[in-house]
Amino acid sequence: METTNIALVADDNPLNSGLLRQFLKRMQWSAVVAASGPEAIEILKTQPVRIALLDLRMPRMSGEQVCATIRGELGLVDLPVVAYTAHAMPEEKARILAAGFNGLLIKPVSFQDTRRLFEELGLVVPAAA
Repeated sequence: METTNIALVADDNPLNSGLLRQFLKRMQWSAVVAASGPEAIEILKTQPVRIALLDLRMPRMSGEQVCATIRGELGLVDLPVVAYTAHAMPEEKARILAAGFNGLLIKPVSFQDTRRLFEELGLVVPAAA
């Protein structure tokens, strides 16, 4: 596995983050998991990742706030940042993308949706089992 294929998964629900970790593993990626927005920001300050997957509803700091910090304070304007949420209405999708996210995964998240999003973002995804 390439060490550069590291994704940040930020979610306060261990079942959700565990599911995404399994999907990433199937695509030959590894994940570093944060249980909160502030923890995600601290990880991004010290560890290079190729993509950040953020739950929008976390305590202490929302996914939108984390995305704003990534783009602003951290200056990571080229880092693909993906929101994942149960909010799937067209106006909600538009608001999320306008907030600085590069993509959106709708819960319940599937492997196929995750893989498709990685392909759309131009991230190299080897054939998965």
